[in-house]
Amino acid sequence: MSETPTAHQTGSILDGLCAQPADPLLALIGMFRDDPRPGKIDMGVGVYRDADGKTPVMAAVKAAEAILLKDQQTKSYLGPEGDARFAELLTPIIFGDVDAARLCGVQTPGGTGALRLGAELLARGRAGTRVLVGTPTWPNHVPLMEAAGLKLVPFKHFDVATQALCFDETLAAINAAERGDVILLHGCCHNPTGADYTVEQWNTLAPLIAERGLLPFVDLAYQGLGHGLDADAAGLRAVVAHNPEVLVAYSCDKNFGLYRERVGALFVVSDRAELIQSNLLALARANWSMPPDHGAAIVRTILDSPELTASWRAELDAMRLRILGVREAVAAHDPAIDLTRQSGMFSMLSLSTEQIRALREVHAVYMAGSGRINVAGLTPDAIPAFAAAVAAVR
Repeated sequence: MSETPTAHQTGSILDGLCAQPADPLLALIGMFRDDPRPGKIDMGVGVYRDADGKTPVMAAVKAAEAILLKDQQTKSYLGPEGDARFAELLTPIIFGDVDAARLCGVQTPGGTGALRLGAELLARGRAGTRVLVGTPTWPNHVPLMEAAGLKLVPFKHFDVATQALCFDETLAAINAAERGDVILLHGCCHNPTGADYTVEQWNTLAPLIAERGLLPFVDLAYQGLGHGLDADAAGLRAVVAHNPEVLVAYSCDKNFGLYRERVGALFVVSDRAELIQSNLLALARANWSMPPDHGAAIVRTILDSPELTASWRAELDAMRLRILGVREAVAAHDPAIDLTRQSGMFSMLSLSTEQIRALREVHAVYMAGSGRINVAGLTPDAIPAFAAAVAAVR
């Protein structure tokens, strides 16, 4: 009996593949899960947690799902643009007053899908487009942009050692950029540092970006979890007010608690909205054909109901206030760990690799290897233990 030839023997094109490193955050999840110590603290995974350490389903989401279960008439395909009403209802929350004729948008699989769709739009517009990216940034920004053929130009956004936002470096990067370059901006609740531009800084950046002829691409993934829905969109709105074209990658995964539903949208503000929309639809069709429906249908059902919208806003505000309360409680417990200078779910501590390892191995405190912590991972009872552990390794 002849043996089946191996892929190597057949000269498969897949022979050129090499093993890729595992995602360190996934490894961290496994280590935390397998740790038997009762007082272990998980500040690694970037999901919201309540005071009991749980990631709840919002009451407004449960109510919307009940409505969909009762009233939804079909599971037929959506078009490549997704749920048009979903995008329409999000528009005033994100942009405030905006000229609808200058706006186009499509539903995407999460904010990541929106970022990738935007990156492919930029690559289609001009191959090898340069994208200015402040560092540190969300780790997936770099491979995502590079996979679309874009060229990353880093500049310093945050100094971890001094816990200071590097605004002068941002201005210098913009002034050194070439006309036609893209600048990627976190709209609010910067991931991984929590260091956001002030309103005054946004009002400086927005006209300078326009003056230098750059195209802003705003990643708005945590609206409502920093200072409130309108306050968290103030920077984006300033950028839109001063620039002729703006890309916005939006996520509902966090502010609606719909992580596993993957709910997002890509919006583009431009006088060429119709032309751009046609390209977005073609790219979306080639990537995922039609976006998933359920999560966007939940958001649409909530925002179509004044009662459910009020419920959602109240729940979101309670989440924001809890995160703020954790920041204040940590600073009150140990002023050396002042998390009140940042906003949103994340901060990045100035800790060495050895200190982070000691926190995990000796004190059962889990965080990303970069020092990024999910502030919402701290329950009230865990704050003293966390502060004591950080003090012990410093």
